[in-house]
Amino acid sequence: MFDRGWGAAYGENAMPSRVLVSRELGEVFKVLAHPDRIRLIEELRGGEKDVNTLAASLDLPGPRVSQHLGLLRLHRIVAERREGRHHFYHLVHPEFAAWIVEGLEFIEGRMTGIGESEINSARKLWSVPAS
Repeated sequence: MFDRGWGAAYGENAMPSRVLVSRELGEVFKVLAHPDRIRLIEELRGGEKDVNTLAASLDLPGPRVSQHLGLLRLHRIVAERREGRHHFYHLVHPEFAAWIVEGLEFIEGRMTGIGESEINSARKLWSVPAS
């Protein structure tokens, strides 16, 4: 007998849409698996910003910010607009940032070493549109 793969084991033929959607969500979760990218998404919730502004506000090196933005762009989470030599980025779906804030509920009970005040502080900061 041969191995037909995980898709066959989970009914890929019966429900291909569930498999495709699960794969896509898995890819989005992989992209979100880095704290810098989560912070970038939250920083872009208020609108378009350039790499230098993002780097300064997040206290990260510009090349590192550019690398993360490239990955977010590849996965269609952010879009880029060029104006001369400047590159501006914005969220394709601004509500994506709100989705992350809602995710704070899932981590509250799991976090060790981080108190409720830190979570509430992040929630307040991330819930107010950036200026």
